[in-house]
Amino acid sequence: MNERGYFGEQFSADDHHAPWGDSLGGTSRFTPVSGESHTAVGVLERPEERTRTEQSYPAQDHPSFPPGALSITPQDLYEILGPDVEDLMADTDLDVDELIGLLNAETTVMPPLPLSDSVTREELEEPSPELSEAISTWKRRFLKSAVAALILSITGAGGAAAAMDKSVTVEVDGKEREVSTYESTVGEVLEDEGIEVDKHDALSPSLGSKVEHGETITLDRGRKIELTVDGQTREEWVRSVTVGQALRQLGVPTDGASISAKRTMPVPEEGMSLEVKTAKSITLVDGGNKPRQLTTTAVTIDELLRKQGLQVDENDKVTPGSDQRISDGAEVRIDRTGISTINVREEIEPPVKEIVDDSMLVGERKVEQRGKPGEKIVFTRVTTHNGEEVKRETVGEKVVTEAEPKVVRVGGKQPPNSGVWDKLAECESGGNWHINTGNGYYGGVQFNKSTWDAYGGNQYAAYPHQASREQQIAIATKVRDARGGYGAWPSCSAQLGLS
Repeated sequence: MNERGYFGEQFSADDHHAPWGDSLGGTSRFTPVSGESHTAVGVLERPEERTRTEQSYPAQDHPSFPPGALSITPQDLYEILGPDVEDLMADTDLDVDELIGLLNAETTVMPPLPLSDSVTREELEEPSPELSEAISTWKRRFLKSAVAALILSITGAGGAAAAMDKSVTVEVDGKEREVSTYESTVGEVLEDEGIEVDKHDALSPSLGSKVEHGETITLDRGRKIELTVDGQTREEWVRSVTVGQALRQLGVPTDGASISAKRTMPVPEEGMSLEVKTAKSITLVDGGNKPRQLTTTAVTIDELLRKQGLQVDENDKVTPGSDQRISDGAEVRIDRTGISTINVREEIEPPVKEIVDDSMLVGERKVEQRGKPGEKIVFTRVTTHNGEEVKRETVGEKVVTEAEPKVVRVGGKQPPNSGVWDKLAECESGGNWHINTGNGYYGGVQFNKSTWDAYGGNQYAAYPHQASREQQIAIATKVRDARGGYGAWPSCSAQLGLS
């Protein structure tokens, strides 16, 4: 009955263990069992049950049992078979003692009782609670079928014994197999088949339900999934489903999601780890570019940047932080700060070298050598924010060509009677050598533009008031000498008595 050998090895004729039905061929139902026979069932004496004559047989010849003896008592029969005992007795015209005698006969082979090799004879005579439970379990599992097989051998098919034999379909995770059983409940049938039911499994009917002939027992085993959704890990239990069905069962959104296993893959019985990255709609603003709407399965900002091929450096700022998780509807902003160095070529003004010439009046200037500008490269650091320049600073320069100096000869001779010119300027302009009233006359002695240019004043400045006192006096002296006196200033010269 046990395909998995849960309680021991399978036996063949070579092992001297004939099938239960065939094992009774040489046994008369009325033949007393000799005290010298060797039983295939060890006998454990129960003092409280010895109200009837019981026989105890050595079991040392039975390879499946440790030394000692087991016994089957009336209490065992009533406890395991319940009210079926009376119907069985009626079918066979046997009493309980005769039935026990046949069960303890040498030719009735019961499956082995799985006990440790360390169990001693003394422990069998006074069993511990654990050993008693093992014996009780063994009896519950096999006594009913042994009794039914024995009676069927005596009476033939029919009656209560035949009714105890049922054909049941056991379906585990969609795989069916037919089982012939004498058990009464779902739990007993599954135990016979070595099938354990976990609290996460789905079983129909329940363990305590009665089993009828032709019934189907369905077991859908629970499978543990270590589920990680967008970086959050939890444990979930599902049944015999595919990955896609499990995620729907657990309420995980999968439209557009990235899943670490194929959706059609069955969830294995031993469970699995599963990662799901859900689809999220976000807005991405990269520097000065226009905002972009996109859908991504990235879990963190870092992952998003990698998937989008976006590079950032220590000068850029990402909001929210690059290690933060992305949520649906989020806005991700990259503020880019650019720092670059540019090279700018600039002209170097020629330096001015002045040579004092005492033959020239103070204020006079004469360019002897114009000079030549030089050239330099200026290194400039430019800072931008989202593409807009916000700062520029010089960080160094390199001279490419030196400038040639400009040589200017300047007058060192003081003009004569400079005191006269100060008095004349006091009369003409109130002594203000840089006056420009807008009346067409300029400077301390009130030159007009044509006179200033005619006598070389434009070598100093475009207008007289823009030249120095000395330069104005130098031109005024030329005008006086050319006209033979101060007649160019008739009113003030008359007031000052100048001729």
